[in-house]
Amino acid sequence: MLHRICSFFGVDARILLEPVDDIREEPASLLHHPFLSDFVGAGLLGLSEDEFPSGFYRFSRAAFSEESRFVVGVVRIFRKDGMTFLRGFEPKEALTMYDLPTDAASREYRGLVLHQAEGIAALVSRKGAVTTSFNYLSKAGGLANHFWVGYAVRTTPENHSGRRAARLVYEYLGTDTHKVLAAARGSGYRTAKELVPFHRQQLRVDEEFR
Repeated sequence: MLHRICSFFGVDARILLEPVDDIREEPASLLHHPFLSDFVGAGLLGLSEDEFPSGFYRFSRAAFSEESRFVVGVVRIFRKDGMTFLRGFEPKEALTMYDLPTDAASREYRGLVLHQAEGIAALVSRKGAVTTSFNYLSKAGGLANHFWVGYAVRTTPENHSGRRAARLVYEYLGTDTHKVLAAARGSGYRTAKELVPFHRQQLRVDEEFR
């Protein structure tokens, strides 16, 4: 009978069994949990379009698993429910070398973008969190007001082969279809000479990342 009453009115049975003051709403997400909401969760809101606009970005960084090559890709940044998200796809070659499926679902990665005092941070994972990386970016100075520079770090053991951290460049493409498609056609593994000149300059390809 209690179940039927609560189902009819769409309420939790605790409203009849416990003092109302003792009933608390469940947190909307982990990052909105009271323990984290004023710390990590505080960066989820308040990232303005001026600071990091929505749209498509071309990025370049040194490959984690290929010492002499670089990864070039395109990601989409968008807003939803007051928060900023990231979505992109790994190059097919990155999964082929490990004999992994190369379908879109296997290559897709998503992330959340956090506001920082001097830039932005992004926590990015493939489905199932099988791989995760941390990205930090700040706006490049001078006339390059549509570039962000920083670094990416992957979560691997210290004795893992290849890089664990690399410089990173984001270039804002907006929603210009021509620019986005051209960047997508140039994505994948590239040599230093094949990088966009400004990207190559900011990555300082001849200097070790520290």
